[in-house]
Formats: sequence, structure tokens, C-alpha cells
Amino acid sequence: MTLRDFFQAVSAQPALLMVLLLAIPALAILVNLWAGETAEAIWRWRYVYAALVYLACIPGVFAITLNAYLFLFERQSIWSMNLVTQVLPILTMAGTLLVIRRKIPFKYVPGFGKISGFMTLIAAVMGILWFIDRTRIYAVTYIPFAYIAIGFVGLLILIRFAWSKIF
Repeated sequence: MTLRDFFQAVSAQPALLMVLLLAIPALAILVNLWAGETAEAIWRWRYVYAALVYLACIPGVFAITLNAYLFLFERQSIWSMNLVTQVLPILTMAGTLLVIRRKIPFKYVPGFGKISGFMTLIAAVMGILWFIDRTRIYAVTYIPFAYIAIGFVGLLILIRFAWSKIF
């Protein structure tokens, strides 16, 4: 089974994926209600919040990466997007993170720094791959490698800074 076969199978029966993806922010809302208002009560729920963050971010990051690949490299039209597999995971991730952020700062969620670093790395690699894909080989030979390395590090710093400003 290829990835295309998997997405076609999911697209043929999208109800299960929709239920699973919509259950994650619903669980985050329920945990917010159950956690209470005191700092000690919220602190006990931090591992549940970490699990919800990972449940939301893994499909969301995959969908963002897939969309970037499809639009930048495969030249897919926005009109042919599959809403269940390409948009709903991103909305689930954003909604879950916003709900969790209301209750607990992300610096107290175990492992959140790791997942944001992973997303930064994926974004930087996709940016560099897109740059390489759009650049002609003879144009790269005139650019010293040190400038390319500095540009890569600058891109990593820029993406990390932007990510910290978003959340």
C-alpha cells in the first residue's frame, strides 16, 4: 500500500478520520473543564496536555509538510485539496493548541519544545529543498558555500523566532 492508496482509502470513508481529528480538541476542552482553576490542579494534568499536543501536532505537521510539498513541488491546484486529509489536521492542531494555551503555558507542557524544534527543522528543510529545486545549478556554483550555510542558519533562526512569536 502506497501513501496515495492510503489517502484514497481515507478519502473514500472520511467519517472515521473526521471523528478522530475532531475528538482531539473536544478532549482538550473537556480536560480544561476537569483540570480546575488552581495551579496545582492544572499542574497534575500537564502530561494529559502533552499527549493532546502530540496527538494534534503530529497529523498537523504532516499535513502542513504534505501541503507544502504538493503546492511547491507537485504544483497541485488549491481547488483539488482534500479538506479531510489536508486541511482538517491543520485546523485540529491550531484549535487544540489554542484551547490548551488558554489553560497552561506551553513551557509547562512536557515535550512541547521538542515538537516545536521538530517543526522548525521540517520547515527549514522544506525551504531549502524548495530553494534548491528552483535554483539552476550554474547559479549555485557562483555562490560560495559559506553564504549558503549562513543562509541556512539564518533561515533556522528566522523560523524559530517566528514560531516563538506565534505561540
